[in-house]
Amino acid sequence: MTKYNITSISQLHEVAQAFYNAMGENRVFAFYGSMGVGKTTFIKSLCDVFGVQDEINSPTFAIINEYLGAKKEQLFHFDFYRINSLEEAFDFGYEDYIYSGAHCFIEWPEKIESLLPEGCVKVEMEESTEGRFISWDM
Repeated sequence: MTKYNITSISQLHEVAQAFYNAMGENRVFAFYGSMGVGKTTFIKSLCDVFGVQDEINSPTFAIINEYLGAKKEQLFHFDFYRINSLEEAFDFGYEDYIYSGAHCFIEWPEKIESLLPEGCVKVEMEESTEGRFISWDM
């Protein structure tokens, strides 16, 4: 398991680059962590590493944002915080995105855990007095 302690915003790019380098063939990433721990901020840094030129923001109300990386790869950023049932995920066709082969970054995966594909990478984020920790196993 890889674990980083992020103590300043200036470290985000370095950690996002390390994450990008470790991704390999993995495509679906589930970001677990409490409200305000930095999930969206980290995903923004990760999109920067991919070379996304669009404005990157939280898909809290839209549920999903789509971005295009510098190498023309599709990136999907989900925020399931506001959904109340699995049916809502089916209604917008989550499976078309998740199984598209594109990179998918999912916030609040707890809301759709039973729908996550096999091989989904669990990314855990937590905050303490010593900083914000992010860990993954790829």
